[in-house]
Amino acid sequence: MSITRNTAAFWGETWQLAMQALRANKMRAMLTMLGVIIGSGSIVLVVTVALAGKLYILSQIESVGANLVYATVVNSTDSESLNLADQITPADLAAVKADLPQLVVQAAGTNTLPMNITVSGQEHPVNLVGVTEGFDRIRNLAILHGRYFDEDDHASRSKVCLLTQDLARRVFPSENPDGKDIRVGELHFTVIGVFKERVAGLGQTEITHQSAIIPFSLLQYYTGTDYFRTLYAQADRPEDVPIVTRQVADILHSRHRPGAQYRVQNLTGILETARNIALALTVVLVLIALVALVIGGIGIMNIMLVTVTERTREIGIRKAIGASGDAIRYQFLMEAIAISGTGALAGIAIAVAIPALLNFALGFFPEAGDIHVPVSWISVVLAFVVSCSTGLVFGYLPANRAARMQPTEALHHE
Repeated sequence: MSITRNTAAFWGETWQLAMQALRANKMRAMLTMLGVIIGSGSIVLVVTVALAGKLYILSQIESVGANLVYATVVNSTDSESLNLADQITPADLAAVKADLPQLVVQAAGTNTLPMNITVSGQEHPVNLVGVTEGFDRIRNLAILHGRYFDEDDHASRSKVCLLTQDLARRVFPSENPDGKDIRVGELHFTVIGVFKERVAGLGQTEITHQSAIIPFSLLQYYTGTDYFRTLYAQADRPEDVPIVTRQVADILHSRHRPGAQYRVQNLTGILETARNIALALTVVLVLIALVALVIGGIGIMNIMLVTVTERTREIGIRKAIGASGDAIRYQFLMEAIAISGTGALAGIAIAVAIPALLNFALGFFPEAGDIHVPVSWISVVLAFVVSCSTGLVFGYLPANRAARMQPTEALHHE
């Protein structure tokens, strides 16, 4: 029991002496810990930025359709009749739905025609996009006002359309377009809604800023366009995407001539590449932050070497009255750990406060949507442990030098 009390008293006295030494040189201690504050804060912020970027990129890809498979016909060098025979048709879409009922939850087809619409006597170029049922769910469309097509619109070839938000603003700058009439050639369409894609399509979408969508059945009836430029199939689960990709390709090849070529792709490769890039970026940025910590550690070592020199006489007096080399060593190590630990806590507090303030500020901007800046608690623990370890490692040399001083030489130091 007495040994335990003596040990506790030793550590308590050593810690008290270390704190007294730091309080005696507050400005020097604060300047020394500045490098640790920057380094530890950098680790947390770097990981936070990398994590936020990773989550944003992955959410963009997943929102476009991580489970999405899309098929297009590859342009052939054969005659026009063979090209038409190779096109993806509504019958192919029906075959995909019928043959893959357990794997595919949604399937849709689209075709796009560049046209001009006339509103109030003015012409505007648009992309007229014919879509089948389920397109809104597959492409994750947001209906800003009005409504989307219903089953009757598709079945009866209703002359209705939806405009993109940008097109609606350009064509109807000062009025609500719902219920308004637009003319495309000899046809008159009623605008039933305005929409936008929830996320950018990463180049895998027919929707542009100046697009109007109509039921594909109407496009098919009036233009004779009996084929799709793109067929979409949405797998039930991410792990089903590879097999759905193969199955859709097999269905298309089995239903068309042997020479027909189809490009059947998914976003799985892009998703995996984005994850790998985000991981590599995180590692590189963390290494850069660690360099800042090492610089801070070197600063601790240099300042403490100077401190040891300035306190040589003090060290000599303590040794002369019986202080051991270990007691001197531990005192200087505790000073180094106190500087690095306090700096780490300050840096972490600053680094955690910045994302918290950003998240609070984003709440005042509805257009920010679900954007959230996360804080990785692993980075917080990592920053604290590495910072304290840096202080311990770089503080050992000055502490060891102080512990090995000879009392007689130290007392004669001027």
